[in-house]
Order: sequence, then C-alpha cells, then structure tokens
Amino acid sequence: MKQVPVGVSARHIHLSQEHVVFLFGKGAELTELKPLSQPGQFAANETVEVIGPKGSFPKVRILGPARKRTQLEVSRTDAFALGLKPPVRESGNIAGTPGITIKGPAGELAIEEGVIVAARHIHFHTSDAERWGIADKQRLKVRLGGERGMVLENVVARVSPDFALDMHIDTDEANAAGALTGDTAEIVD
Repeated sequence: MKQVPVGVSARHIHLSQEHVVFLFGKGAELTELKPLSQPGQFAANETVEVIGPKGSFPKVRILGPARKRTQLEVSRTDAFALGLKPPVRESGNIAGTPGITIKGPAGELAIEEGVIVAARHIHFHTSDAERWGIADKQRLKVRLGGERGMVLENVVARVSPDFALDMHIDTDEANAAGALTGDTAEIVD
C-alpha cells in the first residue's frame, strides 16, 4: 500500500525579498513562527492583508523563506470571497494569473499577477518516488479518507531530494472529505 501523510494547506502567501522589505520596512526579514512539513520551509510570524476587487482577508500568513516571486495561494471559496477567478496551477506557475493588492505595516503594493488555486500535489523524496515507481510531474489518483472520503484525480507528483513525503490539499478539498492534517491518503493509480 502506498500511503502518504496529508497536509491541509490554508490560504497563504509567498513573498519575494523585495516585497518583504517594501511591506515591512528596510532591512526586514521573515522570522520563523513554526517549521512546516517540507525541510527549510516555515510559517512566518509576519502576516499581510490581501485585498481583492470584492473582499479582503486580514492576517494572511506568509510562508518562508522568501521566494523569487510573490504568489498568493487560495482555495476556490477564498477566490470567490476576494472577487477573483484564479486558475488551478502548480506553485510558481503564475503567468497570466490575476493580481491582488497586498498591505503590510510599512506599505501597500499591487501585484499584476500571482494569485492561484494550488494544484493538489504530493511531495516525494527521490527515494520514495523510486521505491514506488513514480516520476516527477506524473498525475496520480489518490484515495483520501475522512468522514466523507473521496478519490482525487490529477494529483501532481513533485519529486526532489529536498522534499519530505507529504500530500498537500487545500481547505475546500479537506472540508469536502472531512480530512485533517495528519490523516493518511493512499495512492491508488
């Protein structure tokens, strides 16, 4: 049986270092609140407000470390509340996506693109992928347990020696299945 731990990913934002400084002030650096499941990744103490054409969310958690480009990841429900129609994309693939206004304690900026609904995916360490015969970018079918279990299709495999085995789904998907962080899912195809 190919079982993987599940991580439920709430709305969050990744900021470039340039935007960290713009939003938090000269010399600002992200500080770690708690580590995440992937090595070297963390939830930062810092938060921002994101403002869309229809609504806003205060205190959106920043995930660190800083990235090359700023990107907001939301669920479809969050997108409706903001008044946006972002595509489902793999992290980092933000070309042609909607923009958003981001407000921090030292400033406010509007990005022209960068809002996505993150594609459901599984991080595989290279050794796990090799053991199970799974290739990077392969699309998988996964059975998600929970009170209202379901089978998810088009789960993207992301393989790297820097990853720890972990499946990421958003809050809409987790709520639909009654799944929680720490549950396990089974790769069925």
